[in-house]
Amino acid sequence: MDPTYYSSGDGAWHSLCDVIDDSSIFDSGYRGLYSGCMENTRVALLDSIYQDLDQHERTDIWLNGLAGVGKTSIAFTVAEKMKAAKRLAATFFFSHKHPQGAAAVIPTIAYQLALVFPRIRDDIERAIETDRMLLSPTKSRRDQMRELIINPLGMLRFSQETPYAIIIDALDECFEAASLITLLIDALSGPDLPIIHLIFTSRPETQICAAMPKSAKEISLTTGDEDIIQDVSFYLRVSLTKIRTSRPKIFGQPPRPWPSDDQFAAFAVKAGGLFVYAAIATNFISAVDHHPEDRLDLLLREESTVSEDIDQLYRKIIASSGNPYLHCRMLASIIRLRRPLPLSKLQEFFHADRTSLVMMLESFSPVILNPPDGVGRVQIYHSSLRDFMKDPLRSKEYHVDDAHIDAHLACYCIDLLIRQEPRAYDPYQYACISWGDHLSMAYPSRKLRHLLALFAGGKLQHLVESARKHDMFYPLITCLHQARDTCFSLKWIRSPSDIVIAWRIVKASRKVQKAWEFHCRMLDLAHHACTRFQ
Repeated sequence: MDPTYYSSGDGAWHSLCDVIDDSSIFDSGYRGLYSGCMENTRVALLDSIYQDLDQHERTDIWLNGLAGVGKTSIAFTVAEKMKAAKRLAATFFFSHKHPQGAAAVIPTIAYQLALVFPRIRDDIERAIETDRMLLSPTKSRRDQMRELIINPLGMLRFSQETPYAIIIDALDECFEAASLITLLIDALSGPDLPIIHLIFTSRPETQICAAMPKSAKEISLTTGDEDIIQDVSFYLRVSLTKIRTSRPKIFGQPPRPWPSDDQFAAFAVKAGGLFVYAAIATNFISAVDHHPEDRLDLLLREESTVSEDIDQLYRKIIASSGNPYLHCRMLASIIRLRRPLPLSKLQEFFHADRTSLVMMLESFSPVILNPPDGVGRVQIYHSSLRDFMKDPLRSKEYHVDDAHIDAHLACYCIDLLIRQEPRAYDPYQYACISWGDHLSMAYPSRKLRHLLALFAGGKLQHLVESARKHDMFYPLITCLHQARDTCFSLKWIRSPSDIVIAWRIVKASRKVQKAWEFHCRMLDLAHHACTRFQ
């Protein structure tokens, strides 16, 4: 039984709110400074999509293309338009940071539907109260879809049917993509439901191509499309003009012409049809304390094919930092985090390297979203950076393999658990639920082994005791099982002291398991007592 999803006194609605992924809602503050298409770009494409969404026969739209062609910006723009028209049923924008499962998709969509159609909220709450495990990530997706979405929507009776839209962005970042496509399309095609168009965006990956029905309208975005190339060129022109007019100390007042026609033409060729190149390159050129002309010259200095230009851009941004190898390790660590954290929490998490963290974020500002309020989560600008960092043939001397990054992250987690007293918020909570996961995939470095020995010999017992206070049984049991399996593996055991550490983790695991089983029995007794009383 999963303790996170068992009955609590907060009520069904609070239980639903506890499991949704609010960062996946398109205009969530957690998503950072994302925006839609620049005005006067993608005009024909957007008009075509809006016409489809006005139809009273349900339409499935699949917008696909390589990384960087602007799929998310288009999805964001459509979502804004539909929300303004009060016709946006729900959105789920998968993180471009790392692949995800689909556990939160249906609850998050159900939550948004209850806000759009308030009459179905009671039906959703009753379904959760009837089946206390309905919100569990292990629950059948079809059962969740039926009870949380289809049955409640079926209770609506529209006097005038208005077409709505559900938008699923970056579907290729979901490792359940194929089954999710089938589930959503089949379920929302049923009779007696409101008209809800589905829009998917993704890269054209094999499993998605196979799962997408032939009836879906496919819109393919390519870097060679003339309309896209013109839109990227327009974006570059507007962005460079903004840089020129905002730096009077460099370009004068009124500003002198810049760049030259030849420079702009060469820059536009490098960008091709990749909006991500255009956006990151202009971020790089406009960076504070750097001369825009020098930075543009740096980008134009080397000739290459269009496909290589984004890699060259990333390498130049990395090379321009004060300590590229240390900063690359920290960048890779941020990418590898199981979920993004705000700057203040990152500084606490990277305690020993907090100064280097700030310097890295300044150096890599063209490729990292770091909300100025210090509250929004620090994230990479685009998934193409993650792809670049993971591929040693692309990142070359700046590559750091996942095992060493997980070792660094496991060290940060365990160090924080040793330094701080238990608490129920980040970054302690992140460390508490993630240290075992990072440890299980980590290279067994000397520093990591030393920290784990200190942790197992002391603060681990404090963590076990705190699990009772903060209902952290399930994630702690998972972490302890991962740590147990790792510490008994051949890659880890090198001396008798390693076996001692492993047995300490086993004892802690058994203690938490017993406490959890007792907790479950008490909850069951309380639930049965309430049922008899009613």
